[in-house]
Amino acid sequence: MTNVTPRFCTACGTKRSIRTYYNKACPSCGLIAFDDPKVAVGVLATRRGKLVLVQRDQEPHRGSWSFPSGFVDAGEGLEQAAIRETKEETGLDVRIQRQLGAFAAPGDRVVFIAYAARVVAGRIAVGRECQDVRYFDPAALPPLAFPHDEEILRIWRA
Repeated sequence: MTNVTPRFCTACGTKRSIRTYYNKACPSCGLIAFDDPKVAVGVLATRRGKLVLVQRDQEPHRGSWSFPSGFVDAGEGLEQAAIRETKEETGLDVRIQRQLGAFAAPGDRVVFIAYAARVVAGRIAVGRECQDVRYFDPAALPPLAFPHDEEILRIWRA
């Protein structure tokens, strides 16, 4: 992923030089711009031994299958965000069982935190960010969207 630091100050519009990318402070108004990562959560949720996956309806990887996931809102707890995202995308209520790990590739601004969960209520309802939602046998999953998905599955199965 390329550097996505703004080229102009978001407060006063002054053009930023390479030097201000590293110093972070705008030379005109002094605003400090942090190039922080985004935090996302995802859930490997099961019901009766089957894993629920969503078919993405937005980029990146539109049309690919993935775990219910999304970004954590400011001030929101990680597990709360995981539960909310699962409900929004699948219509299912889940109970978090354990954290599987945190994943971030060099150059990627997203830190992805994965959870194992159990479906406790609800019926599948395809959320507005999804094309489809289905249960899959863990031994017969479709190809998944993101490079870290195989590692997450390996940890989940262990």
